[in-house]
Amino acid sequence: MNIEIISIAKKERTIYDPLYKELIKMISRFAKVQDIELFPKEIANAHAISPKASQESYTKALEPYMAKDFNIVLHPDGKIIDSYEFSKLLNGKIAIKFFIGGAYGFENEFLKKSDALISLGGITMSHKIAKAVLLEQIYRGFSILSNHPYHK
Repeated sequence: MNIEIISIAKKERTIYDPLYKELIKMISRFAKVQDIELFPKEIANAHAISPKASQESYTKALEPYMAKDFNIVLHPDGKIIDSYEFSKLLNGKIAIKFFIGGAYGFENEFLKKSDALISLGGITMSHKIAKAVLLEQIYRGFSILSNHPYHK
């Protein structure tokens, strides 16, 4: 399986990089993960204009990555699911794309194009932490599907 995590984020080294690397390595026995961070100048400029302009710039940056694969958008209004339900999202797919938006969220039109909207919970977290949580849940989901004891 191929998994892409596409996020609106500046490409910069962070304290989370070793954790991402370790989680991606753990997932690699089940799937290939590609981490794509986007923050073109148009997004930086839009942030100075308005939240609506920012959302439009996110859509412009992210839409080319939406494909016929299974597209999952992380969104505060998405369904809150447990790890077993999350594992079902992974089951039987050839390719999945996860989208993590920018500070101002997504346009409704972009959300309508997704196959699933999920929430990581009611708390607000930075994109960097959300990505770490997502990667851990991907590994946990594959562990559940393969009956590996990690999830217990």
